[in-house]
Amino acid sequence: MKKKIIKFKYKLIKKLKRIKEEKLISNYFKDNKLFIVYVLVCVINSTLLRFFTMPTMENYLSFKPIIADIAVVTIIGSFSYLFKGKKRYVYLLVWAIIFTAICTINSAYYTFYTSFASVSMLSLTQYIGEVGDAVVENVLQIKDLVYILPLIFFIYYYHRLAKNDQYKIYTKDKRFKKFKNTILTGAVILVIFIVTLSSLEISRFVKQWNREYIVMRFGIYMYQGNDIVASIQPKITAMFGYDDAKKEFTEYYADRTDEQNYTNKYTDIFEGRNVIVIHAESMQGIAINRTFNGEEVTPNLNKMIKEGLYFDNFYSQVSVGTSSDTELTYNTSLMPTQSGTAFVSYFDRTYISTPSLLKDKGYYTFSMHANNADFWNRRAMHESLGYDKFYSKETYDVDDENVIGLGLSDKEFFAQSVEKIKKISEKHDKYYGYIITLTNHTPFSDTDKYGEFPVTMKTTITNEDGTQEEVEAPYLEGTKLGNYFKSVHYADEALGEFFNEMDEAGLLDNTVVIIFGDHDARLPRSEFNLMYNYDPVTDDIKDEDDPTYVDYDSFDYELDRKVPLIIWTKDGKVKGQIDYTMGMYDVMPTIGNMLGFYNKYALGHDIFEIKDDNIVVFPNGNWVTNLMYYNSQKGEYKLLKDEIIDEDYITKNNEYAEKLLNVSNKAIVFDLFNPNSEEEANNKTVSKEN
Repeated sequence: MKKKIIKFKYKLIKKLKRIKEEKLISNYFKDNKLFIVYVLVCVINSTLLRFFTMPTMENYLSFKPIIADIAVVTIIGSFSYLFKGKKRYVYLLVWAIIFTAICTINSAYYTFYTSFASVSMLSLTQYIGEVGDAVVENVLQIKDLVYILPLIFFIYYYHRLAKNDQYKIYTKDKRFKKFKNTILTGAVILVIFIVTLSSLEISRFVKQWNREYIVMRFGIYMYQGNDIVASIQPKITAMFGYDDAKKEFTEYYADRTDEQNYTNKYTDIFEGRNVIVIHAESMQGIAINRTFNGEEVTPNLNKMIKEGLYFDNFYSQVSVGTSSDTELTYNTSLMPTQSGTAFVSYFDRTYISTPSLLKDKGYYTFSMHANNADFWNRRAMHESLGYDKFYSKETYDVDDENVIGLGLSDKEFFAQSVEKIKKISEKHDKYYGYIITLTNHTPFSDTDKYGEFPVTMKTTITNEDGTQEEVEAPYLEGTKLGNYFKSVHYADEALGEFFNEMDEAGLLDNTVVIIFGDHDARLPRSEFNLMYNYDPVTDDIKDEDDPTYVDYDSFDYELDRKVPLIIWTKDGKVKGQIDYTMGMYDVMPTIGNMLGFYNKYALGHDIFEIKDDNIVVFPNGNWVTNLMYYNSQKGEYKLLKDEIIDEDYITKNNEYAEKLLNVSNKAIVFDLFNPNSEEEANNKTVSKEN
């Protein structure tokens, strides 16, 4: 009997404790309704952002970033309890707006750059006005406005609470107690999150350049906070980290010879010739040798490919600086900076560049671009790169009749440029010209000005009565990808006219022409799927069960971002198709061998020396070789050849990529090509101490 009584008491106490706990939880939710809704709104938005930008099963099932977001939002929100009355709501509202803005901006940014935004890019907002149409048409989408809905609900919920007298006003002591308990809760959640992290995750978080990886594991809010620190860090380390940067830089180049120590069949083959470089805006490899109903998209480029050297496995290596990043990498064989862009943030550094090295060989160097000279800060940066003169928009005649897209049409730009080159050739024995096109720039919407070029598909169908009929299906008409091909066709026509005019003026006789696409066109992956899997009968995408269906994944999309590189001469001095995997940073050493100059500090290689052993590193840490494309964010890869790859191969290339990116970044940030950089760094340190 006594045992039964004790057992009954135990059950009763246990039940009373459970009732008390449930009551405490219930009371907490009643007393903190607004705070809980604030947390939910911010975490829902951050989760939606990850799902929209990185729709993978791994991301859907990942709880780490949710825990991280809850910790950040809770800790920041806890300070609201230090305010009384409506001020507490205002504090939470301000932070809810900030977190909503972070999600909205990153959602739009990811659409265009396939990466997440950085505060270091705030200095580039001055250029948005000039590409405003491109931003509105190609970047902003309905999904980017979804994040505003939870915010609206938060505002509505507060007014509902206030209207029904359910908004709690606490005493000072109770407010402080709630602040203490809430920030402690947030700290505990943060500690739980931290103990789950691996050393690899922590390392990548600190280095920051692997942004997709960080957001997938740390959440958008922690990423953005770390980004602020990472964006400020270069300014601080530029004053205090010189010695370490110089040591790493010196060790990296320790085995490099001061003079070129090899020769091959292309050595000095173009020494003394004039050079014309065509930086072809958004010219992507998918346009080359493509036809619609038998009509070539790029007939002039296709002709030059047959007559010259064509590198068909060539990759751009741009970051957020897009065209300006290409100019940097092409001219210096360096990578884009990890924070900001070299053209804007580091234009005052010393660079070893192609134009400066050719100037040492007696060349007159110039650049041409019919856009504002200060766009991407080109006026200042082109001087740093060693160009004697920059022919910008102010040197061209521009009126409404000859404008397409962002400015002067390519046909008019080339026509006026030929006249300038004629005058240059009369004054200088040797010259090097870098010409940047403009018309083939997103949003590719001036289709009425590109000329007729249908992107349809003609096919033969069998009618019910057995007769056959040729029909023209819409195919890519009305899509961004279709409009892009129309724009490329126009750009190719402009190039054809340019070379005809140059030839008539005798300007191609002793000239080597280098043409390359600066970066891909940032086109929707879904439309590539349409291009490869279009069914003209149904005017839709083929069913996946169709034996001709092409399984087009994210790796295929990355590989399709290749751009063309062509080296051509009128006399056909060099010919052939080069299949070696090659990046933009390989151009300088490759053409340097041909033109007779050498840069000890080039990050790339002469492709005819390194051949199949080459690796192309991208600013986000991804890389590609002749064997595989490796996505460092996800730790996944796609084999390009039927060969067995061991983990050592991946580890070795990851380490190589990381070291290369670090050395390149430090060389620019600390101005390590400047012979006076050490003295200047010491002066900065002394002045800081004083």
